[in-house]
Amino acid sequence: MTETVIIDSGGANLASLQFAFERLGARTHISANAGQIAAADRLVLPGVGSASEAMRRLHATGLAPLLPTLTQPLLGICLGMQLLFERSAEGETECLGVLPGAVRRLEASPARPVPHMGWNRLAAVAPDTLLRGIDPETYFYFVHSYAAPLGAFTLAPVEYGEWLSAVVRRDNFCGVQFHPERSAEGGARVLANFLEL
Repeated sequence: MTETVIIDSGGANLASLQFAFERLGARTHISANAGQIAAADRLVLPGVGSASEAMRRLHATGLAPLLPTLTQPLLGICLGMQLLFERSAEGETECLGVLPGAVRRLEASPARPVPHMGWNRLAAVAPDTLLRGIDPETYFYFVHSYAAPLGAFTLAPVEYGEWLSAVVRRDNFCGVQFHPERSAEGGARVLANFLEL
């Protein structure tokens, strides 16, 4: 049986994410060990908190230079997706640089508070294994104050006063801005698709 390693990035959602994978029959464990991570069949990079603190932890464990070199499927979730980009405006943080571009803070307005918190639909869905069986009417659960712009590697956008990347992919590196472990059937389908990559 293949194994999925959830990278211990210090987030509070590790247990719920592990449970979401186990409901799909996937064997997972949580690790910050570079050797275990390099040998894993699949990897998940979750993230809750600030980009600067998450990158500090990845550097402290020696994972920051390792992760961009990996060739197995890797899924970044929420902040974990943002860390795949070159930099974040949150603390002017240099990130992993897998994807080009910079993550920026959302602009608040009376109709659109920040953080963006709640259920939103994807505006479109590109044909990709990660999004098989997902249509634009599916709702996903978002909680974030920073976001990545649209770009060449955007598979699905979401609209929150402006167009943002909700799903990205570059080769083996995938990312979702929403929380699939909190997104009911749609989120479970994305995780199941990831397990098939």
